[in-house]
Amino acid sequence: MASDLLANIVWHSLAGAHAQFSCGTDEARRYCPGFSPIVGFRNAQDPNFDALVPYCAPGERFYCGDWSGPQPAGWRIDAESPAYQLVWDAPPPDGDGTLSPVCLGREHVPHMLELVEVTHPGPFGPRTHELGEYVGLFERDRLVAMAGERMHAGALREVSGVCTLPEFQGRGLARRLVAGLVRRQLRRKETPFLHVMADNVSAIRMYERMGFRRHAQVTLRVVSRVP
Repeated sequence: MASDLLANIVWHSLAGAHAQFSCGTDEARRYCPGFSPIVGFRNAQDPNFDALVPYCAPGERFYCGDWSGPQPAGWRIDAESPAYQLVWDAPPPDGDGTLSPVCLGREHVPHMLELVEVTHPGPFGPRTHELGEYVGLFERDRLVAMAGERMHAGALREVSGVCTLPEFQGRGLARRLVAGLVRRQLRRKETPFLHVMADNVSAIRMYERMGFRRHAQVTLRVVSRVP
């Protein structure tokens, strides 16, 4: 069952646990404006882009996964990259009493957007933090590292938004934040998973050392409606 959900995880999240945060039809949905700009389709290999037209502004860019067909009429493929889908396959990671992460909420949105602007962890919007738990580390009044939860389907819970300011990298901050999220997800009887770009070799190695295993390779595309 988990493999079936992972094969089209975006749709199962948008039409399931996150339906309240999405809009669209029974064929195609997107996260509402303000959340991560991601779209999903009931039939990922034969997506109904026409069904999305009333919910997407011309020129608005969206991330789309699990689809590698030809460019649909009225839409443009702006970027395409391979990525890996990793799933947790290990005992809970050890606890870490040396960190004091902050639970991130609405009052931290400017800090989160500033960090995202520098680090580019993937699609992120000012309301993305509402999709799950987000935690971060501050140096004085600057957010220097964070990690959180995004897609959710069945018992599957995605780890996302993992990033660290360049000058604070090499200290294991992101890894330790992710480990804390994984521990809490496992206590909730959830299965952690994540996506990482195929060329991000250092991140893949880190996640695999932690206990994630490669489940599948997927194609990630950025698409937009032609004005």
